[in-house]
Amino acid sequence: MLKVGITGGIGSGKTTVCKIFETLGIQVFYADTAAKQIMVEDAILIDGIKNTFGKESYFNDGALNNKHIANIVFNNTEELAKLNAMVHPAVFRAFNGWTAALPPETSYVLKEAALLFESGSYQLCDLNILVVAPEKLKLDRVMQRDGVSADAVKARMDKQFTDRQKLKLADHIIQNNESESLIEQVLRLHQVFLSTNL
Repeated sequence: MLKVGITGGIGSGKTTVCKIFETLGIQVFYADTAAKQIMVEDAILIDGIKNTFGKESYFNDGALNNKHIANIVFNNTEELAKLNAMVHPAVFRAFNGWTAALPPETSYVLKEAALLFESGSYQLCDLNILVVAPEKLKLDRVMQRDGVSADAVKARMDKQFTDRQKLKLADHIIQNNESESLIEQVLRLHQVFLSTNL
C-alpha cells in the first residue's frame, strides 16, 4: 500500500483536493481531525498534556480546554514545540493503526496534514503532494471562510513553512489557482499512484 502525504498552506485548498480523491474511492486520513480526537482519547497523551500544561488543560468531563492550551502555545514557540512533540507521535501511531486496518488490496491512501513537512511526518510517507495557490487567493479564501482579518491569516501563515520551503520536499505539485483544472490534475496523479510499485 502506497502512503501519500498531502499538504498545503492555509487556504491552498488541500481539503478540496482530498475530497476529489475521495470521489475516486481513495481513503484519506485527516491528521488534524485525528489529532483533536486523540487529545481526548489517548491516555498517554492526556497525561503528558496535563503534566506539561496543568490539570486545567481538560474539563471535568474529559473535554480539552482549547482556550487554556491556546493561551499557552500560540504566542510561545517553545511551548508549541512541546505540545507538537507529544501530539505528532500519537498521530503517527493512529495513522499506522488506521492503515493496518484497511483491506490488503488497497492500492494507496492519502494522509492530509497541515504540518506534514514541519512535523517531519512526510518522511513516513512514500510520496508527498503539495497543493499551492497564489497568496492573495489564499488570503481571500481564509478571510471569507473564517471571517478573520488579513493580519490574522498572515499570522497563521507565519507558523507554517513557506511554499518555497515545501517545494523542496514535495514529490508532486497541484496548482489550485482557479485557472488549471483540479480534477484533471488529481486524475493524472491518481493514475501515477495506481501504477507505482514500491
